[in-house]
Amino acid sequence: MNKTVKLLVTGILLPVVIILLAFFTVQSVMEPIKFNKAKDAREKVAIQQLKDIRDLQVAFKSVNGRYTSSFDTLINFYTSGKMKVVMKVGSMDDSIAVANTKALKKKNPKITAAQMLDLVAKGQKLVFTTESEIPVSDTLFVNREDFNVSTIGIIPFSEGQPVQMESTIRMVSGVQVPLFEAAMPYKALLYGLDNQLRINLDDDRVKSDRYPGLKVGSVSAPNNNAGNWE
Repeated sequence: MNKTVKLLVTGILLPVVIILLAFFTVQSVMEPIKFNKAKDAREKVAIQQLKDIRDLQVAFKSVNGRYTSSFDTLINFYTSGKMKVVMKVGSMDDSIAVANTKALKKKNPKITAAQMLDLVAKGQKLVFTTESEIPVSDTLFVNREDFNVSTIGIIPFSEGQPVQMESTIRMVSGVQVPLFEAAMPYKALLYGLDNQLRINLDDDRVKSDRYPGLKVGSVSAPNNNAGNWE
């Protein structure tokens, strides 16, 4: 190869090599940025779902005295279950309502809340509280168009992998305490993203003694049903 050809080849290849090196350098910088952006977006969806699971579990416990480890049970509770709701009628700041209520109860000590509601409907001012049972589905998430109870046990973006949920009753300071936890490991939640970056993320979390994913509640110790993002 003569000198002219060598110079020509060098003149062509060198810019190509420089362009390729610049491209791969930019890619190596951008990939973690894209990964973190996608991670944040997926976590936002997952956190809302874990909050919904927590709300359902708390409502389930208010009726049954315990949590459940079964999403079928939780879904059935939402679609078919009922829960007690305390309703306050009137105000203690309304002196007329307070006086009317005292006089009514003095005259009829056995009057029921239903009878008092009838009187209120007829225009009488009273103040009292009443407890009634209403469907869970009429109480929770009523203004949430994005809520879908049928998928509450599936980790989003995971192609169908289940949320890991447990419940137990543990003795704490001599008292039986119901506990639950629901978890979404990053391996499932970040499915389809850069696997090496996800492995690195898991490794960092484990090294700092943190769960490699998102989790709400704990079956090992009471934490007031806190999420590990809070």
